[in-house]
Amino acid sequence: MVTGIEIHTRVAQKTQEEILTEGALRFLLALHRTFDATRQGLLAAREAAQARFDSGAPFDFPPETAHIRAEPSWHCAPPAPGLEDRRVEITGPTDRKMVINALNSGAKTFMTDFEDASSPTFKAMIEGQVNLRDAIRRKIDFESNGKQYKLSPNPAVLIVRPRGWHLDEPRVTVDKAPISGSLFDFGLFFYHNADELVKRGFGPYFYLPKMEHYLEARLWNDVFLFAQSYIGMPHNTIRATVLIETLPAAFQMEEILFELRNHSSGLNCGRWDYIFSFIKKRRADRTAILPDRKDVTMEVGFMDAYVRLLIQTCHRRKVAAIGGMSAQIPIKGDEKANEIAMGKVRADKLREVTNGHDGTWIAHPLINKIASEIFDQYMLGPNQYHIRREDVRVAATDLLNTKVPGKITADGVRSNVSTVLAYASAWLGGNGCIPLNHLMEDAATAEITRVQLWQWVHYGARDDTGEAITADYVDKLTDSVVPDVRKAVPALKDEHLHIAAKYLKEQIRRQWPSEFLTSDLMPYLAAADEVPAKWQRSLL
Repeated sequence: MVTGIEIHTRVAQKTQEEILTEGALRFLLALHRTFDATRQGLLAAREAAQARFDSGAPFDFPPETAHIRAEPSWHCAPPAPGLEDRRVEITGPTDRKMVINALNSGAKTFMTDFEDASSPTFKAMIEGQVNLRDAIRRKIDFESNGKQYKLSPNPAVLIVRPRGWHLDEPRVTVDKAPISGSLFDFGLFFYHNADELVKRGFGPYFYLPKMEHYLEARLWNDVFLFAQSYIGMPHNTIRATVLIETLPAAFQMEEILFELRNHSSGLNCGRWDYIFSFIKKRRADRTAILPDRKDVTMEVGFMDAYVRLLIQTCHRRKVAAIGGMSAQIPIKGDEKANEIAMGKVRADKLREVTNGHDGTWIAHPLINKIASEIFDQYMLGPNQYHIRREDVRVAATDLLNTKVPGKITADGVRSNVSTVLAYASAWLGGNGCIPLNHLMEDAATAEITRVQLWQWVHYGARDDTGEAITADYVDKLTDSVVPDVRKAVPALKDEHLHIAAKYLKEQIRRQWPSEFLTSDLMPYLAAADEVPAKWQRSLL
């Protein structure tokens, strides 16, 4: 319908036509032509920065922006309608049932996720847009297997997480190049829903993932200004919360808020992606080897420093400091095990609220009661901006502190292998978040396990039995755990398990780990969507 933009696959025709309208396609075309060159330049800058880190360049606060950090007078925008109190935020993918259950959960907001909790099949991306459109207009009720799913009168406030700057959308090309997944997700949601949200007393609200530099935040701000002008919406209507989930971003929190200040609603501790980035960005540093994933808690040095700095930074600039996700989910049929798991959730949420966080994340509606009770008890107002944390002094060395108590155990290696296999296989099958061993695993936790395995092999680490963790060690373990993984997640297909196992065996042998498994595996989804080969990266 629109010259210059091509769609290389098809989902249900009516569904696709409802979302990929001529007006929406023209908006996507304008976004791509205006901003993609800048995006590509910023991605190249990431690679150049990584090369410097690999050569021994230190991680530090940018000297060129010291004046921004030193200036006390600037503040971010005041909370937008519906974002004044964010004490509990539920997150999850964009499928219809999840959207209804999350909006009805009793949480203050629902961050619906096109990124880490979603496998980006084209069907899922398009149907997710339909579900959000219908939810905003209160037309999302449906029936499944004789059960009615209805939206409550006062649902949670909707916040949308588009994909990160690094991800392409290969099923749609503009001028013979794939469109950005970020611009695709943002553009379709904004075009179809921004005015409707304002009419209903809210606004278009977003969570922005995976940024590594304040110039990437500047790009988002420019996108927001362009988008609001495009539809005639007053500037500064959009609000965005940035996930601080990369090591470079931890050194640029002030700058990221400054770039987005008129559209900002705060920062979030994206804890699992942050651990992944900590390992990946310090891949050339032998001193950055971490023990089992379970031992890398929020209390260890570099994680505690990151949390304290984030709270201090947000409250200094008068925006929300949102806590992270507890991986535990309710355990049915085992009361004792469930009480232990929920006890971990309570401790996690208590730590967050007493540190000064203004809200927290949950992954399951049944955990809302636990998180709400704790925040209600300790946070009497809508937020804790008044807790300035002026006692906090975080230096670069604190953010890089790798003194983490714990060991690399044989069980930990096995758990990592199982998690990579199960998650990557599920993702290839269209499922972006899975319960595994009573934990909710998404792309971020799978990434931690992948790069830890690479790190342990690369640096010749030994497990607690004294055995060297070699590529052959991981190969044998990979082959041996496949039956257990298949039993734990019965829906997995053998072909996807085979691809995941092959991928893991290749990853641990690389000089450096790949940037993102989702980028690596995307060609398989594109092939399944029958995208012509010339628009796919080579299959692994």
